[in-house]
Amino acid sequence: MSDQWQERNKPARLERRYIFDEYSTLRDFLERAAELSEQEDLFPDMGFGKDYANITIYGDEDSKELGDIHHHFAQELDKLFNLKQD
Repeated sequence: MSDQWQERNKPARLERRYIFDEYSTLRDFLERAAELSEQEDLFPDMGFGKDYANITIYGDEDSKELGDIHHHFAQELDKLFNLKQD
């Protein structure tokens, strides 16, 4: 998981902003992130503008804590981002 992710408390969450050179690259990233969400059954908050996407991954509803699944999901998002930037 990239060191650009920030782990926060109250509520437990991971946050990151991705920056893109082109809107089409951003759109492709969001589509792939949506597919990953469905595959992993984990649905983060996503907001975006012309050249950025903000993603917040919240901890489990029951325990209110971040687990391995959340960190793994962040790592997979980083892989998607790196694919599109190469």
